[in-house]
Amino acid sequence: MSLLNVRNLSVTFQTGGGLLRAVDGVDVSVEPGEILAIVGESGSGKSVSMLAVMGLLPWTAGITADEMSFDGQDLRSMSARARRRIIGKDISMIFQEPMSSLNPCFTVGMQIREALRQHTDLDRKGRHARCIELFEMVGIPDPERRLGAFPHQLSGGMNQRAMIAMAIACRPRLLIADEPTTALDVTIQAQILDLLTGLQKETGMGLILITHDMGVVAETAERVAVQYAGQKVEEQQVAQLFETPHHPYTAALLAALPERATERRLPTIPGVVPGLHDRPEGCLFSPRCKFADERCRTVPPPVQPPAIGLARCHYPLAVPAGEETA
Repeated sequence: MSLLNVRNLSVTFQTGGGLLRAVDGVDVSVEPGEILAIVGESGSGKSVSMLAVMGLLPWTAGITADEMSFDGQDLRSMSARARRRIIGKDISMIFQEPMSSLNPCFTVGMQIREALRQHTDLDRKGRHARCIELFEMVGIPDPERRLGAFPHQLSGGMNQRAMIAMAIACRPRLLIADEPTTALDVTIQAQILDLLTGLQKETGMGLILITHDMGVVAETAERVAVQYAGQKVEEQQVAQLFETPHHPYTAALLAALPERATERRLPTIPGVVPGLHDRPEGCLFSPRCKFADERCRTVPPPVQPPAIGLARCHYPLAVPAGEETA
């Protein structure tokens, strides 16, 4: 049984200019002990889709899904009280912006202890000892003193590590890491990624890694889902995706990596992700795709079979011999 299973998830927001579709028919599945990476440009719906799973979107968001289950439990029909017992304990999230996610009115130690108080049976002394252990795990020096610091008294990197400590405090079964190393320098990035993958191997938790860094994906993930403009456009095992991308967007992302550059100037993807008022009728990537024709611009593309990376494309790249496109 999948640890997390989401089918046909859509998220919309009502704006002054109309209905904004932030997530459009996305499927997500994670097995126990698996590392899934979700990649794509800003505005592709990566964070919003996971916040929908966590139940942390504002009431103005319209969320629909054919299935949204965690360990066989239906998150859609679950009461708010039952959901609160799961979120923060069995499902936890490392947020992208620690300075806006941590409460500025309380010390970081108090905020971690509150999570432990809500979700564990530890007494006050046990909660304090666990906080020190967590700070040591994420590489925060002098943890006894730093537990008494407010978020504004710590650097961005320190706040990020405190956020990671809070997320793993209750030993979650599923950890969603939204750009967990954004504010950290390279050496600390490696340390944090080693920590997360080590915890994943030790505890068997599932890990969803949202990132822009394809190098991080190559080093840590097992499976990759590529999102564009709210849609999942491809999903493959890491090695296969890097070797044989099937969607033109995935191929363009990989071609822009410095280590793959064959010319002095890095290739780029022209244009921008479509917004509310310039959403194409057909393939959402068609205005930026060098392979697009009239069919691409007017007809929504089908999802190809798994052998073709579930690519959402009329003309997928590198189709294996003997495979028929949808």
